[in-house]
Amino acid sequence: MEIKAGYKQTEVGVIPEDWEVKRLGDIGESLIGLTYKPIDVKSDGILVLRSSNVKDGALRFQDNVFVDTDVPERIMVKQGDILICVRNGSRDLIGKCAKIDFQAKDMTFGAFMAVFRTPLHPFIFHQFQSNIIKKQINEHLGATINQITNKSLNSFQVPLPPTKAEQQAIAEALSDADALIASLEELIAKKRDIKQGAMQTLLTGKQRLPGFEVKPGYQQTEVGEIPVDWDMVEIGSLISDFRGGAPLKPSDFTDSGVKVLPKGGVGRSGWLKINISDLQYCSTDFASSHRNNQVDKTFTIVVLRDLVPSGPSIGLIVQIKDEDTFVLAQGVYGFKVNHLSIPSFLVHVSNTSWYRKIANSTMVGSTQVHITNTAFKKIKIPIPPTKEEQQAIATVLSDMDAEISALEAKLSKARELKQGMMQELLTGQIRLV
Repeated sequence: MEIKAGYKQTEVGVIPEDWEVKRLGDIGESLIGLTYKPIDVKSDGILVLRSSNVKDGALRFQDNVFVDTDVPERIMVKQGDILICVRNGSRDLIGKCAKIDFQAKDMTFGAFMAVFRTPLHPFIFHQFQSNIIKKQINEHLGATINQITNKSLNSFQVPLPPTKAEQQAIAEALSDADALIASLEELIAKKRDIKQGAMQTLLTGKQRLPGFEVKPGYQQTEVGEIPVDWDMVEIGSLISDFRGGAPLKPSDFTDSGVKVLPKGGVGRSGWLKINISDLQYCSTDFASSHRNNQVDKTFTIVVLRDLVPSGPSIGLIVQIKDEDTFVLAQGVYGFKVNHLSIPSFLVHVSNTSWYRKIANSTMVGSTQVHITNTAFKKIKIPIPPTKEEQQAIATVLSDMDAEISALEAKLSKARELKQGMMQELLTGQIRLV
């Protein structure tokens, strides 16, 4: 590869000729955290930062451990320290990091963590988030090792601009990108909370949309109070043409043909979503002989069988947007909504906390957890007196979903931009000063 003028090839890639490659041990020190006994753990005391306190490059405090024991001053965290996960059962978590800020005053960190302490922390923190150090971590871990030692951490190399002014300019540009990402994450979390609140009030009639205030008063039901002009109805009374999954064997799957809809392809977006890598097919002959197991966009999908790790919850309902025809795999069922309801209303209902509680209470089985067809159809939900009110509620909630999806797309773009900026700025491919 030809190296352009003013640049040189180094152990960490091509960098400007006036940049240096430094070992972390030459610009700072690595510290291993506190070892403590179960008896030291208390309800309050000194907070011990662990892997669970690090997410997306920032500190989180939802899962905390406190200890009542003597902690050496040296391993009490300081503002600007870089907290790193150096040992974990999950290899993917090795190397995840966060910068210590004012929130972590008077805290320490656990033995499965390390702190890298350096006066160059504004710049070096971004190096820890880049592929430059991540690549070295992966090379160190190899096939079996699941930890980074202090010796290894100190041996990792980073490219370094010649002046503090250039280091600061790079750090500020990347910190601005981080600030945008953090603000989008905060806004999305706020919008999700608002959506959850709207679901709880709109889908139980505690809040009526303009034009639908029919009768005053409320009645007590299994899901709490609902308007007196609403009804509690069994889901089975709202659906027709209920179709189950086909008994597909491994030999029935093919490289192409008719798409197979597995339960893992059902997500919480409200619409059917299948990753390209998860697509499965069966032959047209198999599909032809299992027409009663086929669905298209005139059907609505529900997951009734088998918990999928990190996948959909049992009872989750989604719509089909795709023009294709699908063969249902076992565990996924399809149905058509009759004249009493609309699909999007049921989709939003299936994401409420009270529906999830009812669905979870009806699950049976141990190794293959599921809801029976009969139990699903007997789940009772509150429903407005007209389809027009159902549609109005569904439209409001769908608009909220669309706003959240747009923000999530913006967040994804911001993260991609940050990755590109790191690659260019931290290797000097773009100079800011």
